[in-house]
Amino acid sequence: MHNRKNALFTGHDLGAENWATFASLIETCKLSGINPQAYLTDVLARIVLRGDADPIDDLLPYNWLDSRAPVSAVIDQAA
Repeated sequence: MHNRKNALFTGHDLGAENWATFASLIETCKLSGINPQAYLTDVLARIVLRGDADPIDDLLPYNWLDSRAPVSAVIDQAA
């Protein structure tokens, strides 16, 4: 209910679509046990560095590995 009320104040249709995209990403992170702030910080930085033709499948929450995490944590997360 709280999120629906927030969506009423997005300003216009594109703002509502963008808000819905971020809300969906954040909720997917929560369901996957991923810190949404760490995910968004890492993914947004990586998007800036990527070329336009690079695939983004590895940046989706269920495929994402934190590039800033220590190597041992990445190995544990991949297992």
